[in-house]
Amino acid sequence: MKLREIVLTVLAGFVFLAAPAFAQPEEDVQQHKSCKYCGMDRGTFNFSRMVINYDDSTSVAVCSLHCAAVDLANNIDKTPTSVTVGDFNTKELIDAEKAFWIVGGGKPGVMSGRGKWAFAKKEDAEGFMKSNGGNPADFETVMKAAYEDMYSDTKMIRDKRKARKMQK
Repeated sequence: MKLREIVLTVLAGFVFLAAPAFAQPEEDVQQHKSCKYCGMDRGTFNFSRMVINYDDSTSVAVCSLHCAAVDLANNIDKTPTSVTVGDFNTKELIDAEKAFWIVGGGKPGVMSGRGKWAFAKKEDAEGFMKSNGGNPADFETVMKAAYEDMYSDTKMIRDKRKARKMQK
């Protein structure tokens, strides 16, 4: 009887420790697996993914701030009611307007040469800055940076895709 209890306890511990590796993807990723604009896997980029909800009850799920900026520009007549972004560390969706953002630094962004990363906690953002550089910013500042970078980022994406096609 004791051996059975030991085996069950060890198995239960294994299941508990392994559960995060087998965790279900976030609900928004299950519903919208790929980015509307670039087709990238939103689960792979869960640390930068975004969801925009509009006043007409529509929403869009994208992989990055770059693609969110594209959508906001394309939907100029809609008013966003909420914008959420993946926390860089936890991958949880957080309010993009309340997030602590870091712009720039040594880590290139998703769909962007200049990184733009969101954090729920100020101390996490500061820790990222110590390791990777960059500057603190608010949501309005990162949106302006996304639009400033749009031409060079779009050119970079086109060039990378062209090079990939030529390799095939």
